[in-house]
Amino acid sequence: MSDHVDGPRSIGDPAGDLTDLFAFTSPENAGRTVLAANVFPSAGAEAVFSNAINHSLVVRRVTVAGIGNAAKFKADEKEVRFSFRFDVLEKSASGGKPVQRGTCSLPDGRALKLTVNDEKGASTPDGVFRVFAGLRSDPFFLAWLPATLKKSPNLLQHDNVLCMVVEFDTQKVLDSASGSLFGAIAETVPIPQPGGLIGHPPPRIDWIGRPEHTNMRLNNPGLAGTDDLRDLWNQQTPFAIPADLQPLFLNRLKQSIANWDLRDGKADWTPEALAANANVFLDDFLVFDVAKPTTDKSHLEIEKSTLLGRPYQTGGGRTVNANVIDILLTWLVNHDREFLQGGATGATKPGTKAFPYFAQPNTELQTVAERVDLAAAPEKVWAVIGQFGGMWHPLIASIQLAGKGIGQLRTIETIDGKQIIERLEAIDEAKRTYRYSNVSGIPASDYTGTIEVKPSGTGSSVAWRAQFLANGQPDIVVRTIVSTLLKTGLESLKPRFGASK
Repeated sequence: MSDHVDGPRSIGDPAGDLTDLFAFTSPENAGRTVLAANVFPSAGAEAVFSNAINHSLVVRRVTVAGIGNAAKFKADEKEVRFSFRFDVLEKSASGGKPVQRGTCSLPDGRALKLTVNDEKGASTPDGVFRVFAGLRSDPFFLAWLPATLKKSPNLLQHDNVLCMVVEFDTQKVLDSASGSLFGAIAETVPIPQPGGLIGHPPPRIDWIGRPEHTNMRLNNPGLAGTDDLRDLWNQQTPFAIPADLQPLFLNRLKQSIANWDLRDGKADWTPEALAANANVFLDDFLVFDVAKPTTDKSHLEIEKSTLLGRPYQTGGGRTVNANVIDILLTWLVNHDREFLQGGATGATKPGTKAFPYFAQPNTELQTVAERVDLAAAPEKVWAVIGQFGGMWHPLIASIQLAGKGIGQLRTIETIDGKQIIERLEAIDEAKRTYRYSNVSGIPASDYTGTIEVKPSGTGSSVAWRAQFLANGQPDIVVRTIVSTLLKTGLESLKPRFGASK
């Protein structure tokens, strides 16, 4: 999933988990360049940037040092760096939601203050730089099951991320007259704390260049029995992979590309061309040319043309709406012989043509609804399932109640050892319905569930409905959890009360 959840360390600290990196020409002004990086996969509505992490976007000038099977992109030592740091939450002066502020350290030494989720962002007085940070709809979409290469719906539908955007005057910042080809990376590094590792910099949490380097090239799900190299890779210094580790990573890249090549049953890459691809991908930075146009289809064009021994025609990079997965898979699996289109053609929301270019977050409640028709009368069914502390669900091992009436809590222990706490919000015995909310145990916010029993012919109909916003897990995962819970419970009523005929 691009760079989402790319290794145990990133999974353990989602606030530092970089998901995507972008570099493109501003749709509003061709003389300005946009860099952006996202963190915190499946961020909930209340997600905030970590105040213990330095988030950086880094650019270095790049030269083409070889073409064809000797293709090579060489990055300069000099870098242009943008670093975001964020403060702890502040109480809102108006009594509303807490406010988070931050600072972007600019490459010219200035510090630009910003307020998180301010749509206008913040700009320097001279207009050279403009920045934004806030919650946005995740622009990445994955519509394949990578292990089997089967099409699927977008696995990140309705997800959000925390986004950082930098827009700047291209000529004033990058001096494109001295060379227009660049490489970009983003990294998250803990801010050194007093009493930390004396004499040692804090370990890097994550970094990203091109999409899918860790999750699909270094950790190809089609390679069985291989070690997971993602954490090791993420701790290395961008633009400077140690010489003693390069053979390890290079060999894995060769194995991975060879595996992808055979996914369609046909070998499209010669051993020499395959090795050349591995060498290019080893130098992992997002390549873009500010003198040429970046489009939704220009991703990887610079690398591919250079590997084919011909001049590149576009600005490469990566736009917000680029279909990077299908572009990459088509190149790896069949050498661009036939475009491989996954099960979705776009993200939940497309990017925009206006700053900050990333769509507003997904805040629409998602709904899961299940129903079962039973032969028994409504009052008999309600007598069993209408008790807030009733033990009738096969996935529940025990229930403990605290309090009475509206507001009482039930603590559920599931048969697999998980705990769910829910609060009774409303109950109507005459209408045989009650409504509850989730306090904890399900990775969702604004979660409410409703159970209702109605007459249906000579029997009854039971409807169970839940609404929620995914929080900390992809929407598809939360939807699966909730659907399984509801469907399993309702299906268990059929043997007890008989299915309606």
